[in-house]
Amino acid sequence: MVRAKEGFPPQIKYIVGNEAAERFSFYGMRSILVIFMVTQLMIPEPEAKATFHLFVSAVYFTPVIGGWISDRFWGKYKTIMRLSFVYCLGHAVLAVRDDRAGLYLGLALIAIGAGGIKACVSAHVGDQFTHANKHLVAKIFDVFYWAINFGSFFSTLLIPWTLPRFGSKVAFGIPGVLMAVATFVFWLGRDLYVHVPPTRKTGDVGFLPVFWYALTHQRRNKGRKFFDAALGRFKASEVEAARAAANVFKVFATVSIFWSLFDQHSSSWILQAKTMDLQVLGFKLEASQIAALNPIMVMILIPVFGYGIYPAIESFGFKMTPLRRMSVGMATAATSFVAVGLIQAGLDSGLKLTVAWQVIPYLLITMSEIMVSITGLEFAYTQAPRSMKSTIMSFWMLTIFAGNLVTAYISEINVFKGPTYFYFFAGLMAAVSVIFIWTAARYKVRDYFEESLPGQDLAIAEN
Repeated sequence: MVRAKEGFPPQIKYIVGNEAAERFSFYGMRSILVIFMVTQLMIPEPEAKATFHLFVSAVYFTPVIGGWISDRFWGKYKTIMRLSFVYCLGHAVLAVRDDRAGLYLGLALIAIGAGGIKACVSAHVGDQFTHANKHLVAKIFDVFYWAINFGSFFSTLLIPWTLPRFGSKVAFGIPGVLMAVATFVFWLGRDLYVHVPPTRKTGDVGFLPVFWYALTHQRRNKGRKFFDAALGRFKASEVEAARAAANVFKVFATVSIFWSLFDQHSSSWILQAKTMDLQVLGFKLEASQIAALNPIMVMILIPVFGYGIYPAIESFGFKMTPLRRMSVGMATAATSFVAVGLIQAGLDSGLKLTVAWQVIPYLLITMSEIMVSITGLEFAYTQAPRSMKSTIMSFWMLTIFAGNLVTAYISEINVFKGPTYFYFFAGLMAAVSVIFIWTAARYKVRDYFEESLPGQDLAIAEN
């Protein structure tokens, strides 16, 4: 029996430090995007919201490519380092140029750079653990997510305050400096990391070759399961890895609508706050600063859920598995949009409401985020065979891409007005939650961790 090791591996601090600084740069930049487009570039609100969500969707699509490059060719460390420089260049363009051309070029470079970060960093942190200390994986994803929101909180307070006082060059320049710091901090741990080699070096194959071969040879499959068509051409372990990746993707597909709602706290919710009384407890706030409620609530609620709510529920004999947490979280997200819709109805009827009312929907969306997003990261990693961890992480990012495309399309066609806009998303989320619960109930959980010897898989406990 392998004795469990206590404490996180020493290299973890460099990955977590990198994530905190990178998230400061990303959320600081994106916290002022909509306001910058509307007030300084004079872009109409529907177009600004659509542009914002198209950018966010691109940020979460490029990890599909980054994950494939990482798993197949470069490995996680090289992918993160090389594309971090592209990320820094994008911030530099936003800081130097204050016109539409600069906006689109800067955002495009950031989206490309993000492809090397998002699919790989969370998988890279998981690679530092083995079967001996696998019990710490759930905790490290809590710490990882806490670091994300630590960086997000301070940037969401600082950068919106900076924009009207020092201009866009400084406001976009500060996130650029933090992205450079993030790259340097990650580089410092280079000699300590566990580096899982890409499949090109190990001889393993990735998801796409197995999937494509199975897809194009279904005629000879004779009623067997989809991926069985690839048996004979690929090893049984490679086919099973692809099957596992596809099963995770099925579960993740419906999560897309959650992101359609969640990311609006940086677009439609900010525009709503802009029409409210921003004087709170004697302080005049910027509309974009209200979004700081989300990260500070996350930092408070992570330990509340981890050490209070989940154990309390399980004390009654109901195990809060990852899929059950995600199911409750998705239903909770729908209630947040009912709340923000009621606020909009009050504003449209002529009431002068304080922005403090937004605390209610922020609390609800943050609770849902903890149950869906943090749990989703842990679930994505543990359900991924070694050769496809970045690929499955990129599937998770793909749900965010799809969700923001939905929001961009709804914003662009501009059909729903006032509270109806928010009620539409609440109803959509409620309907999709039912589908997710049905799908999750049929999923068989299988956990994968690295053995103490790099390069081996261990499949543990089928539930």
